[in-house]
Amino acid sequence: MFKEDLLKGKSILITGGGTGIGRAMGHRFGELGAKIAILGRREDVLRNTAEDFKKDGIDTIYHRCDVRNPEEISQALDYFIENFDRIDVLVNNAAGNFVSPFEELSTHAIDAILGIVLHGTLYMTLDMGKRWIKSGQKGVVLDIVTTYAWTGSAFVVPSAAAKAGVLAAVRSLAVEWAQYGIRHVAIAPGPFPTEATRKNLFPLPGMEEALIERVPLKRAGTMEEIANLAAFLVSDGASYINGEVVTIDGGEWLKGAGQFNDLLKLSKEDWEKIRSISKKK
Repeated sequence: MFKEDLLKGKSILITGGGTGIGRAMGHRFGELGAKIAILGRREDVLRNTAEDFKKDGIDTIYHRCDVRNPEEISQALDYFIENFDRIDVLVNNAAGNFVSPFEELSTHAIDAILGIVLHGTLYMTLDMGKRWIKSGQKGVVLDIVTTYAWTGSAFVVPSAAAKAGVLAAVRSLAVEWAQYGIRHVAIAPGPFPTEATRKNLFPLPGMEEALIERVPLKRAGTMEEIANLAAFLVSDGASYINGEVVTIDGGEWLKGAGQFNDLLKLSKEDWEKIRSISKKK
């Protein structure tokens, strides 16, 4: 689909790059010639991913970092730029989410989601953007949002609020930072099941199947599909795309807004089971 050297010469930083969609994007970017920098909270996961990438010939470095902590972000960026000389693309992929009736959430749970998804994305973008602007370097920011960022969705209220904020930031900074040669784009995925989403978003039998049934194409997305879309959006071939959000969900959100609205069917006993599963490490 792409030239093998599509991203050659680019250094790409991915938050939450050790697992799931972040890992898939990183590997695809590396296949297309990019140098890859990944960060996340679990150093062992980052190390294993970096080692796997290197076995496939991908130049990869990592740094442990909690995106909710501006000091850790600054340290990570210092490290990446020291080793790669520059970062050309920032992919804000780190996220947290789980399903729950809103009235049963604690303020700590709300803060955890807002901290990772909204604050973390803004903190990363701010620090990276300041460096680009100061040095006169152009750059690209790719944010991962969700289809319910503009519709809202029951049972994932903190995530919906946080992702809506990220979406607003994409569209706002696309205008504000264009003068510096910094593009902002986003991807809104539908169902792309991963280990984390199975544990936190549809842990009970039948929940994943019910979600897939909502998709007109009657299947979930693949990691290859979302990684290829990301590769295009951060490439020079998409250099005139700015402030756009590309939905990749098989038509799901068009069929019915609010990805988790159907959880109204769950009983209190079902919610107790979900909480029990989510607490397990």
